[in-house]
Amino acid sequence: MAYLARRPETFLYRLMLLPLVVSVTLGSFFRFIIPGAEYTPANWGIAAFTIFMVSRVIDWAWRPEGMLKVGEEKLSVFVNPPNQRRGGTSTDGTNASRTSPSIWERHLPSWLYDALELFCTLRGIGWTFGVGVHVPREHKSLERFVFLRQTLASALRRFVVLDFCESFVKLVPGVNSPEGGTIFRPELPIPQRYILSTAVHVATGSMFIASFELLYDLFTLIGVGLLFNDPLSWPPVMDHPWQSDSLHEFWAKRWHQLLRETFFVYGGFIGGAIAGNIGIVFGTFLGSGLLHELAICSHGRGLDPQGILFFVQQAPLLILEKLWTRVTGHRVNGIYGRLWVLFCIVILGQSLVDSWHRRGLGGCYVIDPRISPVRLLLLPCLGWFTEFLGLHRISALLS
Repeated sequence: MAYLARRPETFLYRLMLLPLVVSVTLGSFFRFIIPGAEYTPANWGIAAFTIFMVSRVIDWAWRPEGMLKVGEEKLSVFVNPPNQRRGGTSTDGTNASRTSPSIWERHLPSWLYDALELFCTLRGIGWTFGVGVHVPREHKSLERFVFLRQTLASALRRFVVLDFCESFVKLVPGVNSPEGGTIFRPELPIPQRYILSTAVHVATGSMFIASFELLYDLFTLIGVGLLFNDPLSWPPVMDHPWQSDSLHEFWAKRWHQLLRETFFVYGGFIGGAIAGNIGIVFGTFLGSGLLHELAICSHGRGLDPQGILFFVQQAPLLILEKLWTRVTGHRVNGIYGRLWVLFCIVILGQSLVDSWHRRGLGGCYVIDPRISPVRLLLLPCLGWFTEFLGLHRISALLS
């Protein structure tokens, strides 16, 4: 389908193939799930990937003109010279393009290279569907060896952060069970209950951020180190989400944009056709909620509307930001903007994370305990220290 999306006069063929490709994609993944409640998070990831791939196939099929690159008037017909067509520009004006062809572009047939490039691109950098996407500024050196060394160091840091956050979540009774459990422990007094739920929520969010960045670093090492990609073609995937001082900045810039087009396909385009720009906002977040919720409930874990509600409620919150700017003449930013983001994500988002953990999100290990520095070194040391102090309950929890 990616190949056909780069061939002229293939619109009808793509539409005819769409039902078959979607059926094969869904059947291939949903038929071969990993049995066992402890593998719910793994199956959730497989289902999310499947739903994501279906959205890509739909996106490639429904465009009569095919998938165009930046600078193309129609397939393979450029308005600008070919050596200026690649890449894109981040919203802060940073040039994210590369002007020299890669080793693969020079040696592979153009039809194969185009199909592979379309299949592999997620943010759409260099493609018309990615115009306007924020590309974080690259802070690593662009010298290949130094870039690889810094990326490896980044991957190791993300590994430690992921390991630490996961180890903490695994200490919470119920949450660490494959059957699932609430982050709001009813046996605790209310202040401690919500302190714990907030800590688990932040740790879970940090796990997602560290996981995205760790996987992206590993793929970057493969792309640049083994496939000889230009380091410029692997810009950062995240832009320090915890530093956001407005909800718009959080979702449109600092959070990853890998699924941006997916959410448009599942809701944004339809919402825009119905209600214009407001419809795009509501539809995009509805598409996000559907992807996350259908993935986790696809293996018999049950449908929880709370999982969709969190994402949908982001739309009116973003509209409130716009109204604030129009009424006051000042955009949401600064310390009050950061507190606003923390309220929308950390406070309102706890019901979403609780919904996930009640259905077994924390029930299996992302990092095998046999290679976990935290579980091999840190927790035993803490257990020994708390036992030395006479805090036997905490020591038993850490052991």
